[in-house]
Amino acid sequence: MAAKPKSRLARLRRWFGTLPPPAVLTLLYAACILVGAGLLWLPISHHGNVSAGAAFFTSVSAVTVTGLAVVDTGSDFTLFGQIVIALLIQLGGLGLMTFAVMLLSALGIPVGMPQRLILREEMGHPSTAGLAIIARLIMRVALVCEGIGAALLAIVFVPEHGLVQGLWHAIFHSISAFNNAGFALYPDSLTRYAGDPVINVTIPLLFILGGLGFIVVGDVYQTRRWQGLALHSKLMIAGTLSLICFAFVMFAALEWSNPNTLGALPDAQSRLWASWFQAVTPRTAGFNTLDYGAMHDSTALMTMLLMLVGGGSTSTAGGIKVTTLIVLLLGTVAFFRRREELHIFGRSLGVDEVMKVMALTTISLLTVLTGMFVISISHDSEFLDLAFEVTSAFGTVGLSRGATQHLDGLGMAVITLIMFLGRVGPLTLGFFLATRSMPRVRYPRGEVYLG
Repeated sequence: MAAKPKSRLARLRRWFGTLPPPAVLTLLYAACILVGAGLLWLPISHHGNVSAGAAFFTSVSAVTVTGLAVVDTGSDFTLFGQIVIALLIQLGGLGLMTFAVMLLSALGIPVGMPQRLILREEMGHPSTAGLAIIARLIMRVALVCEGIGAALLAIVFVPEHGLVQGLWHAIFHSISAFNNAGFALYPDSLTRYAGDPVINVTIPLLFILGGLGFIVVGDVYQTRRWQGLALHSKLMIAGTLSLICFAFVMFAALEWSNPNTLGALPDAQSRLWASWFQAVTPRTAGFNTLDYGAMHDSTALMTMLLMLVGGGSTSTAGGIKVTTLIVLLLGTVAFFRRREELHIFGRSLGVDEVMKVMALTTISLLTVLTGMFVISISHDSEFLDLAFEVTSAFGTVGLSRGATQHLDGLGMAVITLIMFLGRVGPLTLGFFLATRSMPRVRYPRGEVYLG
């Protein structure tokens, strides 16, 4: 009688082993979401105001490190529920396979090639070499940054909430910030701290470090000089700084006189702090110190573009990634200069890289536009608010103009699917982009007139 379950388990293992790494990764994330939803739906996790649908939505948002919420995290969930959300954020942000590899290493179990392939897809790493070392690096960087962040945030939260609750608030927001999740324990996110220097420095630095990518942070720590950095690190640092400076100047210019946003703050220093925070948070962080629903349409459109770009590869951030944007711009410049190669920082990139980022960008735009179309069918809200919501979900950002609380069943399903695709989709697409197949038949060249 015992042989049948064993044979079924063996067949299940064989079937699981035949799946490609992206499929395994998708199943792992889906399983984590279901377990998280079950835990959040338990009576011990909430105060009675969380339905099964809200628990599932929250679990998806936490595992995909998005931050969109249909219930208030701080008041509707108990301490146990908040701890579950924090663990789901950590698992989703650092990567499920990262924790699996660390657990296997701690138990002395060798990491096999199937696990390495899955970990490679999750990290977006080009090879399977040194993945265990990278996994340990990710854990060290995360724990150190989150520990320092929690200590700094405790300076603000402990005097306000007391020792125990203040420390928990510091730990929760540090985990949420470093993993670019955007979950906050306050219904207005961090708007009450719009002029607080500690919050406006610590939280952004955490999600900038998390969004740069663990490879970049490790490269900077080991090299410590610009000339010795890898090309990817140079592109990420230069691109990130450029986008932040652009967003800071534009946000301040667009919203300085808006009486509902920057204009409502008491002095210029507070306005500059708020401009800085709003400039960096669309990099998939999701926190806000101003009401995005009160911002000008031009500011909202700029924020949507920043959310679509996102952060860096091998990071806790989402979006099409900064390096994708840079390669697209370089490809455009190379086209007008009639060059077949892209040149940057003394290195060259070929046509393959341009084709990959074009595929990623096209799929991303089609996903976002399809989501906008479907969600607009059953909602009479402002289209900009719905488009902002979909873009935020795909970029796993978590910013909202207030549409999240008014989503119906179809809207919640669309946003849930977009969040999942925004987290797992680029990893799956990256697998196909990295897999080459030789054409069996070669056709004669044709000509198509463009433009």
